[in-house]
Amino acid sequence: MRYPAVAGSFYPGTEEGLREEIQRLFGAGPEEMVPRSERLGVPLGLILPHAGYIYSGAVAAQGFRAAARYGVPEVVVILGTNHTGYGGEITVPDPEPWLTPLGEVPVAEELLREIEGLPGVVRDRRAFTREHSVEVQLPFLQYLFGKVPFVPAVVLTQDRETIEEFSAGLAKLVKGRGVWIVASSDFTHYEPHQVATEKDKAALKEILELDLDGFLRVVEEHRISICGIGAIGIVVAAARALGLGHAELLDYRTSGEVSGYTAEVVGYAAVLFRGTA
Repeated sequence: MRYPAVAGSFYPGTEEGLREEIQRLFGAGPEEMVPRSERLGVPLGLILPHAGYIYSGAVAAQGFRAAARYGVPEVVVILGTNHTGYGGEITVPDPEPWLTPLGEVPVAEELLREIEGLPGVVRDRRAFTREHSVEVQLPFLQYLFGKVPFVPAVVLTQDRETIEEFSAGLAKLVKGRGVWIVASSDFTHYEPHQVATEKDKAALKEILELDLDGFLRVVEEHRISICGIGAIGIVVAAARALGLGHAELLDYRTSGEVSGYTAEVVGYAAVLFRGTA
């Protein structure tokens, strides 16, 4: 069992408090957002933030709500940011369930093993013990869908070739399946609000055009302190490979819009990638 690392700090630590907080962020119950009779039949891509819910929860909720409209996913692949440095370029954990205050979340063991066989992937449980970027997404999934299985991974690499090779393999694994591919990442860190907004706007332009090279170039040229560069790159490349040509910016805000402190902010974006048909 992987036990929660940031319950009680990034989000409420009790079941009642967490359900109340997520319902407040969505402004609705799951029955109002998810067509329960429909199973998702095609892949979707998402970029979602992973800060404390007080700062980024409303942005994350926009992404979850938009994707949930298309039906209940078969499995969710969450590509988090590797903040710890443990593991390798792309790291997966042992196939054990994860626990949150809302209960257990099962890992999709077969898909986990298949992803572990892709280029650049290693297994290292240590990379997940204190890592929050995957964990904070799970209560939203539980609130919407109950026990939907998922595959956790964290991404350290920013290398274009590694991103392309992994995303091509991932796209083959999920093609034609109702799978969400989620990049869990915040955007610019600790810049003034206006600077962060302008930098993130430049990065998001390339993301929305599904231009991996352009995204990596803009991040480097403008020194944009996005923490999940590799995870975002994988989702962009996988979306292109899967024909998810409609990319929509659902929401963008900074922490300064919540706290009122705009001298040093963090940027948060929710992006949905879907097919054009």
